[in-house]
Amino acid sequence: MNAELAAVIDRARFLLLDFDGPVCKVFANHPAPQVAATLRRLLVDQGVTIPPDLLDEPDPLTVLRWTAALNRPAIVRRVDDALRAAEVDAVTVAEPTPYAREVIVAAHHARRGIAVVSNNSADAVTQYLIARRLAAYIHPVIGRPHADPAGMKPNPAPVLAAIRELHTHPEECVLIGDSPTDIEAAQAVGVATIGYANKPRKYHSLTKADAIIGSMAEIVTALHPDEL
Repeated sequence: MNAELAAVIDRARFLLLDFDGPVCKVFANHPAPQVAATLRRLLVDQGVTIPPDLLDEPDPLTVLRWTAALNRPAIVRRVDDALRAAEVDAVTVAEPTPYAREVIVAAHHARRGIAVVSNNSADAVTQYLIARRLAAYIHPVIGRPHADPAGMKPNPAPVLAAIRELHTHPEECVLIGDSPTDIEAAQAVGVATIGYANKPRKYHSLTKADAIIGSMAEIVTALHPDEL
């Protein structure tokens, strides 16, 4: 077993899971580039000129972040609402991450608290968890702050919100995420991190994590070392 992973899991009483990646692939069957294009059309309909570097942007969250610079709160709300609706549709056909369910169930059996800390909307996360019969294992669900893109990770505020709701301390938590923004947000407040490199190219971007895994199955093993 990965020694760094074992050490991090051993001291963590609470697992904070990013959603898109460690739990499921949100836009697997509802392509993110199409959602980003829908958001751009909404902006154009509101009289907003889209800059060249955003015209082919495939990530809808990047489009949402860009809207914050417009300093037009009503438009930010409309874009966020449209993204939320797309996410709610997407999670009905999202692709579960291999071994994500096993991680959640194993953590529950190991008496570890489990939360989700996501830049996706809380409504979408909750709908997915209910549909997959996982909601009973997870509390709280911290999603994207509505119409406040600056409040998303790497801002540590969502991580702090989860810690408060769990009534715990940063040193008792570990965050599992597949993005540098996950690692940055957690480490900013003293939370240990596990980088989920579900693609080989992600290893380099997650080197600041306390441990790196290539499969969520490694978390299951780390939670049950006595069964090895």
